[in-house]
Amino acid sequence: MALETTVFSFKISVPFEQWAAVYDIEENKQLMKEEKVVCIYRERKKEDPSSAVVIEQAEEGKSIAMFSNPEVRTLIEDAGDIYDSTVITSYLKS
Repeated sequence: MALETTVFSFKISVPFEQWAAVYDIEENKQLMKEEKVVCIYRERKKEDPSSAVVIEQAEEGKSIAMFSNPEVRTLIEDAGDIYDSTVITSYLKS
C-alpha cells in the first residue's frame, strides 16, 4: 500500500497550547501507534492563532479513517478542534 501524507487544516476554540496538550495525551499517542500513523508536524497558523494544521503520514487512507471514526471525533472535539472546519488534503508518495 502507498504511503500517504495527509494535511488537516482546522480552527480551534481554545489556545493552541491547550489543544496540543490534549493531542499529546498518552491515549492519542497509543492510538496513533496502533494505527501506524505518524505525526510529522503540528502547529498554529502564524497570522491566525485560532487556525492550526496537523500533517500525518500513514498507509493510504489510515489517517482519514482514524479522523472519521466517531469515537475519535469525540476526542478531537474535546481537544478544542472545530471538527466541521477541517479541510483535508492528501498526497501520495510516488
